[in-house]
Amino acid sequence: MNSAMLIVSIPFEPIVFGIKLNMHLILEYLAFFIGFRYYVYLRKKSTDIISSNNRLSIIIGAVFGALVLSRIVAFFENPIAHHNEDWLFNLNNKTIMGGLFGGLLGVELAKKIIGEKHSSGDLFTLPIILGIIIGRLGCFLAGIKEFTYGKETSFFMGMDLGDGVTRHPIALYEVVFLILLFIIIKRLQKTAIFFVNGNYFKLFMVSYFSLRFCIEFLKPNSFYMLGLSSIQLLCLICLIYYYKFILQGITYVRKKLYVL
Repeated sequence: MNSAMLIVSIPFEPIVFGIKLNMHLILEYLAFFIGFRYYVYLRKKSTDIISSNNRLSIIIGAVFGALVLSRIVAFFENPIAHHNEDWLFNLNNKTIMGGLFGGLLGVELAKKIIGEKHSSGDLFTLPIILGIIIGRLGCFLAGIKEFTYGKETSFFMGMDLGDGVTRHPIALYEVVFLILLFIIIKRLQKTAIFFVNGNYFKLFMVSYFSLRFCIEFLKPNSFYMLGLSSIQLLCLICLIYYYKFILQGITYVRKKLYVL
């Protein structure tokens, strides 16, 4: 029997029963569903110090914060392009970076309103990472239809994402990074060394926003403010927000290196 190689063209839009499937949209919804179910599973396995009512208020705050800022940041990523599109496009266009930071601000606001003092992010950390991994696979399959593709390159990982040009597959870079980050945080949670309540989420935010700041230089951005894209400016704001955690991490690493 001769073996055959299955070649998937990008953008990947399979036709099932005569209907062209939007794999990016399907995986986006799947990311929300699987991420939420994973969160429910983890909450059942753990002892949540936050009450169910307060946890629900926190989730609502995160959702509204993410909805608002994800669209604002997406607009500033290229306001000229948005000016030429209809209102429905502007309403649906969003970015995960704005969603994450907006969700963070929404959570903090909700906690102040309900008087919740405990850190709430750790329980969401792994489900969020898993959701982003699934969503980024959808972005990769969408090719150049989603602005997660990179500049033209001769790098060995360069790929044709649908326009005949060899580009950086930025979405795949993120997937690899997030899988490694997922494994690291999972192992840290088992050892519980150095980390206190809330630090796993901070580690995720600092790591992912640092990555995004760097790989934005590989994207063919056309609109900049102060020489940086809107995503990079948001990344800097997030890193400044977590500057105390970053300094603590640097101090901890120095002590470990000194011992060695």
